[in-house]
Amino acid sequence: MRNTINLLMALMLGVSALSAAAAEVKVHKGIEFAKPDNFPLTLDIYVPQTGKKSYPVLVIYHGGGWLVNNNSIMNDLSNKIARDGEFVVANMNYRLLVDQGNTVKMNQIIEDVFGGLLWVKDHIAEYGGDPSRIAVTGDSAGGHLTTMILTRGRQLESDGYAGDSLGFKPSYLPAGKTAEQVAQEDGLKVQAAIVSYGAFDLYKAAQGGFESPSNMFWKFGNAEARGLFGNEINVKDHADYYKAVSPIYFVPKASEYKLPPQFVHVGSLDKTTPPESAQHYVDLLKAGKQPVEYKVYPNKNHAYLDNGCNWANSCFDKDAAWPVDDMINFLNKTLKN
Repeated sequence: MRNTINLLMALMLGVSALSAAAAEVKVHKGIEFAKPDNFPLTLDIYVPQTGKKSYPVLVIYHGGGWLVNNNSIMNDLSNKIARDGEFVVANMNYRLLVDQGNTVKMNQIIEDVFGGLLWVKDHIAEYGGDPSRIAVTGDSAGGHLTTMILTRGRQLESDGYAGDSLGFKPSYLPAGKTAEQVAQEDGLKVQAAIVSYGAFDLYKAAQGGFESPSNMFWKFGNAEARGLFGNEINVKDHADYYKAVSPIYFVPKASEYKLPPQFVHVGSLDKTTPPESAQHYVDLLKAGKQPVEYKVYPNKNHAYLDNGCNWANSCFDKDAAWPVDDMINFLNKTLKN
């Protein structure tokens, strides 16, 4: 009888502990930050409830091949980092290629990502976040978008992706500022970045069939395969369009522009964004004397930071614990010191 009572008490205490843990993070859902071409863009903000006046910030961009998913795929990661690491987390949405009648172009996705970060910088203090201590992260396609912030965040133009410059006009701009003024002020600069099994070269991806039906993500997105920039632009005749959205071609030397510290990681079994691709990016950073940490997790496949379990046989509860601990440790080193 005593053992039964003890077991019931333990279970009740466990439930109470889980409830307390759940209550440690307040989530603000569906905050609209921009409305390009009348398409609402939103984010969710996770705020630790530990009584501090201000917390460092992590901005998350989800993966999905630029064709599927929304920020809800990062809910578990957002909650865990906010709770266990005590960071304000901004979990971002952006347009997908299949949105607006399968007409969105890759440069518009990047403009949404740039705009989202600018909004966070302008407004995160209202949610207890410190705009002077911001890190960005993303997995897979989100890793690509993260590295675009780092390598192309100063290529801003009011005319957008037109002419010879192929610049970007963020979907949100601070009040009274032009894209050029934001670029001049280095307004997209962040203090740290984490690149999780990222993609780095859309030029080679397009050459390898990304824009064809052989790319399974078009099927996942219930859309007809097409060019990243519409049917009038192709990779053979317009290589500059594709390279301009490929961060691998724009890794600067530290003597030219100092990038923030980066943590790059990938699973050893990943065939979607393989370790060789991440290694190439890391090698370029090291050659340019940019600060970077790199880790390959043994026996892990793609998308281990997604909620639940997925098509890659990756499960958050089983596969994300070690990487997330490393992510929090990295953020503690770079944002809290």
